[in-house]
Amino acid sequence: MAETAAALRTLAHNVRTARNRAGLSLDELSRRAQVSKGALVGLERAQGNPNFGTLVRLADTLGVSVSALMEGSPEGRVRVVTADAVAPLWTGTQGSEARLMLTTSGPAPVEVWRWRLEPGEEYPSHPHQAGVVETVSVTAGRMTLMVDGTEHTVESGQTAAFDGDAPHTYRGSGTETCHLIMTVHLPPGPASGA
Repeated sequence: MAETAAALRTLAHNVRTARNRAGLSLDELSRRAQVSKGALVGLERAQGNPNFGTLVRLADTLGVSVSALMEGSPEGRVRVVTADAVAPLWTGTQGSEARLMLTTSGPAPVEVWRWRLEPGEEYPSHPHQAGVVETVSVTAGRMTLMVDGTEHTVESGQTAAFDGDAPHTYRGSGTETCHLIMTVHLPPGPASGA
């Protein structure tokens, strides 16, 4: 319980800091990210439980990575992260999950994710800001990657890359659990508002 409260305080601080840095009011961030103003007020007060989709929309709108919203200060030059030490940001009803392992620093950060997709379970993602590139590397099983309405099969040992600014969905396919590593390459600089 104490860990959850500390994580919410860190998230609240990071969202407020990124919003102020971007020069956005709560109303404007609400409009651009399509998140209710009430939810934003609660979030900045370290209250509530934002879902994965909300965090992604806020990060995209603020021009930062999801982990930049969630992480405290960096610790040293090398970070080693164990999957079990990172809480899933998305869990499916059949046991699928997505864990944001870490984000690199620098002007064009990269998020590194571990996903587990059970057969038939899927996660639909909204389009990201222009310039985002995703890669999925399947390490076991098989998945169907749908990008802008077209299906692509990605099997164990294969990697696919695509522009993340189109609607896309990840679905476990076949009879075995699909394990994959995803990278999300973010464009440099803050997002421009639209």
